[in-house]
Amino acid sequence: MLETVVGAIAGPIFEQVFKVGKFVTDDMEKTKRNVNDINKRLAACQKYEQRYRDRHGRIKIMPGLMKEDVPLESVYTAIKLLDDRSRRYFRTEQDLEEAYRQSARRSFQLGTGKRHDGMEVANQHQFLMVLGAPGIGKSTFLRKLGMEALKPDSQLQKGQIPVFIELKTMKDPGLNLVEVIAKEFEVCGFPAAQDFTNCAISQGKLLILFDGLDEVPTLNLNHVTECIENFVDQYDQNCFVASCRIAAYKSSFRRFTDVTIAEFDDEQIEQFIRRWFHSDLDNREKTADKYWQLLSQPEHKATKELAQTPLLLTFLCLVYDREQILPPNRSTLYGDALNILMKEWSAQKRLERDPIYEGFHPDLEKELLAQIAYDSFKQDQLFFSKKDITERIAEFLADTLNAPKHLDGAAVLKAIEVQQGILVERATNTYSFSHLTIQEYLTAQYIVDQGLVDELVEQHIIDKRWREVFLLVAGLLRGRIQTLLSKMEKSAGVYAAKSQKVENLIAWAQYITDTQNASLNTRAAALSIASASNRNIDIDIARASGIDITIDIARDIAIDIARARDIDIDIDRTRARARDIDRAIAIARDSARDSASLIYAIQDNIFTSKTLEELPKKLNQLQESIPRRDAPSQEWKDWANRLLEAWLNGFNLTKENTSFTKEEAQTLVNYLYITELLIRCKEAATRISKKDWEAMESRLLTLKDIP
Repeated sequence: MLETVVGAIAGPIFEQVFKVGKFVTDDMEKTKRNVNDINKRLAACQKYEQRYRDRHGRIKIMPGLMKEDVPLESVYTAIKLLDDRSRRYFRTEQDLEEAYRQSARRSFQLGTGKRHDGMEVANQHQFLMVLGAPGIGKSTFLRKLGMEALKPDSQLQKGQIPVFIELKTMKDPGLNLVEVIAKEFEVCGFPAAQDFTNCAISQGKLLILFDGLDEVPTLNLNHVTECIENFVDQYDQNCFVASCRIAAYKSSFRRFTDVTIAEFDDEQIEQFIRRWFHSDLDNREKTADKYWQLLSQPEHKATKELAQTPLLLTFLCLVYDREQILPPNRSTLYGDALNILMKEWSAQKRLERDPIYEGFHPDLEKELLAQIAYDSFKQDQLFFSKKDITERIAEFLADTLNAPKHLDGAAVLKAIEVQQGILVERATNTYSFSHLTIQEYLTAQYIVDQGLVDELVEQHIIDKRWREVFLLVAGLLRGRIQTLLSKMEKSAGVYAAKSQKVENLIAWAQYITDTQNASLNTRAAALSIASASNRNIDIDIARASGIDITIDIARDIAIDIARARDIDIDIDRTRARARDIDRAIAIARDSARDSASLIYAIQDNIFTSKTLEELPKKLNQLQESIPRRDAPSQEWKDWANRLLEAWLNGFNLTKENTSFTKEEAQTLVNYLYITELLIRCKEAATRISKKDWEAMESRLLTLKDIP
């Protein structure tokens, strides 16, 4: 009878149970055994799916932020798996550094091989070990496999009954996995669950999901591992999927195929966001669209990097759901993310962790990680050898906790890696932080704690690699932000003073925008326009350096000047190609005719130059005198020079005071970059007094003395 019931359940799971009900009943009447239990068993079969969903099909992460649990199916985003060959076992830290630089991405990633659909991989393998970093979605994937197995139209083709087992509960030295499985069926309402389990296992009708091998207490780990392997060998007709953190896995499951969960890519991040914000209100307000667009903006690259980990993406969605913005103070956001990895995630999962080292509490661990992050970042080192990092750990603990010098730093490193995943082994004996964002945050924390703000500004002010660190330091300084901003303002002045031409241009911008509407933005716009007339300053840099060009006119003028600047080059280079000559003619016409925006600028009193009043007329005249298509190259060059001269005269500029060498141009770019970064730091700060900021803002992009 049990064989009949099990067969009915497992194919396709419970849908067939009631179709064979009469047969089972007849069989029971013939055998005269367990007649009273048959209806209970059939009812239990019917309820198992719902009870399984209730136990394993809902998630609630970070109760402090998440009001109520949500169905797993509503937010589940299909994972991608990397096969074991994709992991870079034998790469040196130099190899990894070079590969990272060439990628021009923030993500370190775990592998570079082909990404495979998780459900498809699960279909292909009877024994599967799913590896991944903390919070990457291992448990969620196993739960999803169980939920999928219960569906009549399941993507899983084996038609087996899912049993989800949390290995962290395996504390009994007399572990018997058959009894553990039977207990799962008993909890879900099966009478005579032990008999049912024995029958199901012997028929190979179970999909057994072993979740969290890394969560097994250390004292029990070898025993649990041995029990699982023996169990798999004994009942190898069934299917098995296990999960473990990469750092804790010793490749001891000999029959299992190892795969690694890849970090979320942009497509998965967007899909998760759309699944998360799917309520009627969210759909009406287009919350998912707004959040995805916000997260995709360049200034949020570092935040988006955290979103590659599903746990932290969930956290970011919860923050946005509550506030409908990304907090301007990113240091608080990243600090909370770090605490989730170091403390809250393990606490929520009720994990019993071995102490990393006596007296080595989380706050002290954060200090150690901050020191490692800062030292490495200062050396432009994102990947480091195991030998290097274990020596740093031993030295820190010896200095802080009076630990013996022969302390096993490697054991401490392994404990940190397994428990929080903040340090990750990227290749054999080569480590990095889990996210560049985490390393930048810890670097900023170290700078603030050690009082290294002066050193930060003096040594790294124009190094764009340190940009995010500056913004995080600004958020961490809180009431001391004025110190950082003042240092940056003085540094900008130092760079301006390196070139007389740069100082002259700053003085010009101050003069030409000296109107009742004069502001930092208008001075920035003027400098952007002047910069665009110089071939040594890329137009993209000129636009980006415009601080916050809220006046679109300035950007349009700068683009037109840059086009006028390059017309003669286009003609000279492409004289033999008709289509390129046509392109140059179109550029010339656009540059010459776009005078309406200038009139707008004059009316709004952005600029004081009286010569601007004549510029629209001159541009119209130039538009009417555009050379014919087959005109000689020199005629085109002369026309382009007249156009550029008209632009410059309109703004009281000359070729001489806008002709920069590459060194002078770089000085101007550095000056503008520092000023722009200063403003971003002000925005990232918790608070700065209105009086102090207004005084500083009135001096920026001028030659006024700095107090």
